Amino acid sequence: MTGQQIPAISLRDFESRKEEIGRQLVDAAEKVGFFSVVDHVLSMEEIETQFGVSENFFALSPEEKAKVPFDVSTSLGYENKAQFRPGTGFDQKESLFVRPGSEWPRDESVPGFAESTANFLAKCSQITDQILFCFGKALNFPDDYFKEAMDVSQPDCVNQLRLLHYPAVENSKGGWRHGSHTDIGALTLVFQRDGQDGLEVMPGRETHVSKAKGDNYFPIPAKTGPIVVNIGDMLMTVAWSDDRFKANFHRVRAKASGFSPARYSIGYFNMGRENFVFQGPNKKYPATTCGDYFHNHVKNQFEKHQGGKVDIVDVKTKLLAGIAVA
Repeated sequence: MTGQQIPAISLRDFESRKEEIGRQLVDAAEKVGFFSVVDHVLSMEEIETQFGVSENFFALSPEEKAKVPFDVSTSLGYENKAQFRPGTGFDQKESLFVRPGSEWPRDESVPGFAESTANFLAKCSQITDQILFCFGKALNFPDDYFKEAMDVSQPDCVNQLRLLHYPAVENSKGGWRHGSHTDIGALTLVFQRDGQDGLEVMPGRETHVSKAKGDNYFPIPAKTGPIVVNIGDMLMTVAWSDDRFKANFHRVRAKASGFSPARYSIGYFNMGRENFVFQGPNKKYPATTCGDYFHNHVKNQFEKHQGGKVDIVDVKTKLLAGIAVA
């Protein structure tokens, strides 16, 4: 691993600094595909509160957590070590997927969950709008293009929040807490906590069909407050940058020896609206919809690993849950 770092970009005074911020965001998206944003609308208190309700949820009994079961038809709910990756096996984590209108843990089980999560989702959407506005300008799209594509008020928007917990482990021999992958959506916001490291990034992917090569990963130290942001496959390819912005491989790994503490992280995944038609400005790839993109991705990435015929609808929904990172 190298000593490389990702750039930190301030969103302070966004309305008056759009052009400056946009240049910084585009530079990071083109060169690394990862960056962090600071001076955003989420306060430290709000982030800590959301981590608190997340920790309280994962501290519940297995039976209580299972009351919000994972539903493959929506890719929402609670899963425990159910995410399989060829080469590394099952990820060593548990997670809860939610979005507005989905089933959430009851406040009787996790006090304050609904209030905190609703506020957190709304502000994640606001931060996303600012970042994607800048990307839209660089790609010569109308000012409201990405806002329409990610409109969480629309019933076909599949953006989601994922709360994650990686249990503590001793002498893991470099165990894979979350195997190497790219994200399928457009843009991911990742929240980490001080001292809970493990996220690693490998730059250098040139096109959306490029595979991971070698082991040239570098760590992104965990820090509470700054938001780590990464480009997903959807933004890299057909929707919308024609491989200009880079969706690079990343993973979460425990220490090879010694004690790795529990890791809590939160991811906000911008999947877009299922019926929205996507195409990059140079039309390098055919136009498609979010839904069709998911199906095609499953066929290209998963059928060959299944030893024959697969249930594309079932695997599609698992993929939505499966290749999201945090």
